[in-house]
Amino acid sequence: MATQQKGSGRANALKGELVVRLEEASTAPIEAVYELLADSRSHLEWGGKRQPKENFRLLSVQAPEGAASVGTEFQTTGADSMGRFADSSVVTEASRPSLFEFVTEARLSTKKGKVVEWTNVHRYELARQGEGCRVSYTLRVVRISELPGALAIFKVPGLRSLGLKLSGSYARKGLRNLVRMAEERAGIVPVAGREDA
Repeated sequence: MATQQKGSGRANALKGELVVRLEEASTAPIEAVYELLADSRSHLEWGGKRQPKENFRLLSVQAPEGAASVGTEFQTTGADSMGRFADSSVVTEASRPSLFEFVTEARLSTKKGKVVEWTNVHRYELARQGEGCRVSYTLRVVRISELPGALAIFKVPGLRSLGLKLSGSYARKGLRNLVRMAEERAGIVPVAGREDA
């Protein structure tokens, strides 16, 4: 049974936020990575077409042309092993070239016919590193209306960390796609021997 989080006015089955933090180095200039983040339409490539089928992946993006700024809204659809998503996002921070954040209100329709609503905060912090940059990505799941099926793992304290590791492995692939796409656009050849090159 879902609990009510104080002040939110919406059902929340989580007892606390779920947080995944990742970092990835890129040989692309910081501006090249920021440009991809701020171009919401590019998310379909690095967060969709380049994602493995078993991962969460975007299927469509409806967004205004050009660089997103605070208040820019965009809609996406996506799929993963549990079902299909229909999401609405708004950019909450956009400080070129070091910070990009958006909040997503997601609606998952599971393969078993359940509808689960999520609130996710996606934050990308970029820092110069030599001629390239380091991208720190934080995903905060602040609300899930209920935890059916595989999501029940987040109810069990010992298994919660396992669920976060799995979520992190899926998110890492998307982050790597982002930085590699920025390198491609900047004309940088991948480094030989790198595990994802």
